[in-house]
Amino acid sequence: MGGGRKKQAFQPLLIRFVLAAVVLSAAAAPRCAAFNPRMLFLVKPDPIVLRDHGGALLTGNLTVNLLFYGRFTPAQRAIVADFVRSLSTAAAPRHRAAAAPSVASWWRTTSLYRGGGARVALGRQILDERMSLGPGPLSPGNVTALARAAGHHRGAVTAVLTAADVPVVPFCVSRCGAHGRDLAGAHGRARYAYLWAGNPARQCPGQCAWPFHQPPYGPQAPPLVPPNGDVGVDGMVISLAALLTGTVTNPYGDGYYQGDAGAGLEAATACAGIFGSGAYPGYPGKLLTDPATGASYNAVGLGGRKYLLPALWDPTTSQCKTLV
Repeated sequence: MGGGRKKQAFQPLLIRFVLAAVVLSAAAAPRCAAFNPRMLFLVKPDPIVLRDHGGALLTGNLTVNLLFYGRFTPAQRAIVADFVRSLSTAAAPRHRAAAAPSVASWWRTTSLYRGGGARVALGRQILDERMSLGPGPLSPGNVTALARAAGHHRGAVTAVLTAADVPVVPFCVSRCGAHGRDLAGAHGRARYAYLWAGNPARQCPGQCAWPFHQPPYGPQAPPLVPPNGDVGVDGMVISLAALLTGTVTNPYGDGYYQGDAGAGLEAATACAGIFGSGAYPGYPGKLLTDPATGASYNAVGLGGRKYLLPALWDPTTSQCKTLV
């Protein structure tokens, strides 16, 4: 991470149960991280109000490129790609899932933010199975370099997705993923947003794949069955979903957030641990159940594929909005 205009800034992330800020040294640009949050359940939270700081948001047509770093099976890549495809396309009804909310209806909450949100399309899918920067651990600067190498384009966001056996500092210790900005062009006048999410199947499933895995401590309940049968990738989709909403509503650190700049709560992280109505610590809320598999979900995407997505903060009500 360089100094001056070349400093990189990782924006806040918490995936469902994970919340808090990391203070880094003055030599580095501020970054945000997501801590294991169960300790926070003992503290009564302040009212959630995401302030609009007036900065640019990502609106209009937005392409999301997926960079798979490490080994992902075709089935795992399809789960992620179908989620992105479903964001701005209504799912066709299929059997008993017909009554379920769509992934697109979940994403439409972002249209309530200033500027009217973004219409998402799936862009390039880049495979880096040989791990061009090595097997890790990767640093935040490595993630930025991967996103940059994938090619920056206006109206596009690159999602760097790391495989289950690829460590990213400080994955699990303080966060499950992050989003940030890269300064490019003459004098850093061009800004491009990107994000990183890790597959937590092997490294910290109890923290970053909850509620599909037993948590290491705090309130205990039986883990839910993941809708696509993959604890790591279904957990990673929750992270990706939260990161994408943070990216479009606070892409450069001066959009919608609560708290300190670079370390605040965002559209999804403000609603950590909430997936359905009636959620409380250790209980994700009321969800739908697939009668054939017993899997829990709250949204249906293209082809009837099911997902569990985090609640989003609704700027019209100042409340966390759930699908079910």
